[in-house]
Amino acid sequence: MERVTIFGKEGCGFCTRAKQLCEIKDLDFKYLDIHKENISQADLEKTIGKPVVTVPQIFIGQEHVGGYTEFSNKVAELGL
Repeated sequence: MERVTIFGKEGCGFCTRAKQLCEIKDLDFKYLDIHKENISQADLEKTIGKPVVTVPQIFIGQEHVGGYTEFSNKVAELGL
């Protein structure tokens, strides 16, 4: 699987769960805290190509998967 990129923020339970799922499944991932990296909502929307209301926002390679639920479903679908 290509590298997973998680855009999240501190204190977000679903962001933590997404990171934990990557660690449990031994997936190559990069976590970007949107506040520490100074990534604005507008920047994130430009990257994703649609409005963003929540985090995490997760990519596999260049493909936007969605949030934690969509990501965990994708991991299960791929049999990882």
